[in-house]
Amino acid sequence: MSFSEEYDVAVVGAGHAGCEAAMAAARMGLRTAIITMNLDLIAQMSCNPAIGGIAKGHLVREIDALGGVMGEVADAVGIQFRLLNTSRGPAVWSPRAQCDKALYRAKMREVLEAQPNLHIRQAEAVDLILESQPLGVDANGRALRRVRGLKLRDGRHLMAGATIITTGTFLNGLIHCGEERYPAGRSGEPASVLLGEALRRLGLRTTRLKTGTPPRLDGRTIRWEAFEEQPGDADPTPFSFRTTRITQPQISCHIAWTTPETLRIIRENVGRSAMYSGQIEGIGPRYCPSIEDKIVKFPDKSQHQFFLEPEGLSTHEVYINGMSTSLPMEVQWQMVRSIPGLESAEMLRPGYAIEYDSVDATELDRALQVKCIRGLFLAGQINGTSGYEEAGCQGIMAGINAALLLKDREPFPLDRSEGYTGILIDDLISKGTNEPYRMFTSRAEFRLHLRIDNADRRLTPHARRLGMIPDLVWNAFEEKQERMHRLKRLIETRKVEAERLAAVAPGLPIRAVAGQTWAQLLRRPEITIEKLLPALEEPMREDPILASMLAGSPDQLAAIRRNELRAVETEIKFAGYLDQQKRAIQKLKEAETVRIPAWLDYSIISGLSREMQEKLNRVRPATIGQASRIPGVTPAALGLVHVSIRIQAGRRTGQETAAS
Repeated sequence: MSFSEEYDVAVVGAGHAGCEAAMAAARMGLRTAIITMNLDLIAQMSCNPAIGGIAKGHLVREIDALGGVMGEVADAVGIQFRLLNTSRGPAVWSPRAQCDKALYRAKMREVLEAQPNLHIRQAEAVDLILESQPLGVDANGRALRRVRGLKLRDGRHLMAGATIITTGTFLNGLIHCGEERYPAGRSGEPASVLLGEALRRLGLRTTRLKTGTPPRLDGRTIRWEAFEEQPGDADPTPFSFRTTRITQPQISCHIAWTTPETLRIIRENVGRSAMYSGQIEGIGPRYCPSIEDKIVKFPDKSQHQFFLEPEGLSTHEVYINGMSTSLPMEVQWQMVRSIPGLESAEMLRPGYAIEYDSVDATELDRALQVKCIRGLFLAGQINGTSGYEEAGCQGIMAGINAALLLKDREPFPLDRSEGYTGILIDDLISKGTNEPYRMFTSRAEFRLHLRIDNADRRLTPHARRLGMIPDLVWNAFEEKQERMHRLKRLIETRKVEAERLAAVAPGLPIRAVAGQTWAQLLRRPEITIEKLLPALEEPMREDPILASMLAGSPDQLAAIRRNELRAVETEIKFAGYLDQQKRAIQKLKEAETVRIPAWLDYSIISGLSREMQEKLNRVRPATIGQASRIPGVTPAALGLVHVSIRIQAGRRTGQETAAS
């Protein structure tokens, strides 16, 4: 008889999706197991040890606002912080941090081990345990099953009410380095082959994707003075709303460029790249191409930029950001040494490409649960995404929804107006993807509403209701909202004072703003809330709540200014645009309230083309709003579906009445 363990939730994989999923389920009070093939590589940053970036920083802020841990861990181990896109508007500002790779892994394991209800197990999951009797059939005629746990390679059965699979690149992973190829999850780690076969037996639609990584160099062999230094921000912007200061020493990265010799080497050997030899079947990320892909697709470009980024404070390993490749190792060596400053560089690890299996995300519902298998959730690269941040936000949502399922509560979906997380999930389940999905601010219809500074205001009340936010954090959140409310009211009601105007806006005559409030002055593009602060200090000190914003150490004050003052400034400066977006959001929400019943039969809708029937049957959208975002579904088709809901509902009612 097999030895078995009992849990509420089982999480397969301890990457970024798995860590967030396990933490969420455990924080919601469920006995949770996280299974990893190597305890020493929990939260391993297999590609660049960086968190955030354009739009990705928004996802990390949202994970934090929901009670996740990625932001706090990145703040604790970040060695270079930069707020990106500051030359543009606040809608697209996004934080990024280069992290210490080893410290990130150690800190995440420390966080997991300190979490009550969470149990870490080193094992390989090889199969799913399903109930023998189907629950019925779905709308497409497939048997509906229920998952009951996992079989592990060592013979154990790990029984659980819900299972979350977050295997990343491990699922049937195959590494390519030039003509060489071998099964692996990451370089030096085994692939998850048996679990991949088990998922295929379920009949889920799958595809093959590809990603890659660049060579790593020994920093002691780099001539650093040959490169342009790229320091971080003097005043670092943390990810977590709870972080008041950054404690790690900060480092610089460096900017470099390819040379004509680099391009020549790549062009002469491009046929030996696994990408171009026909050896790789999977589709790679369009927005993070390999260096050989850049040379082939942009033949007129004379040079390509890349970045030399240290992997930690206690290592000399340097990551070449922008030089992902699957060329043979000897070609990589020539390519690296063709760059001035790297003439004597030693390569610690070669770059490689990796192919892996992913599941068509249209197989999932909005809770990230597989539609035909109750209790089975998928999160991360297995759903076709790229990046730690995209994985992490799926992980926390899968963990929350697995817990809600076991508590017999309604799922927690985020819509497109509530967060980039909602956009990512809606895009995946409505459209699927034929390439690794990457988040961009351009994917958001309501960018000004979905800023990094208000992620907590948008999402933390949800997290509190779900049980993800403890009292101490919730009290701090409420105090912050009260401070911001009072400051906004002060600025909107207090009139500009002539004697203070010169300090705020030298050269601006008082008659130009006579009778105006400070808010009206703040709407001028050249005026910032930082400039207004000296004029507002006296009235702020009259209010004990606002006075607290001016107290504390310089580090604490800097954090408050960054996270609170700028948020108030944006709300005032862009009030008109925000009101327009609120109206558009209301229209979207109205479309989302029109639910499409699971029993709706698209095949009998008169006037609906076969193409539309196939698309709607494949996705099975939950609402008219979701149906409208399926590629190719026309407004006319939506109208037919809308009408048919009422018609088929009436027929079902009549049939039930006749039967009784």
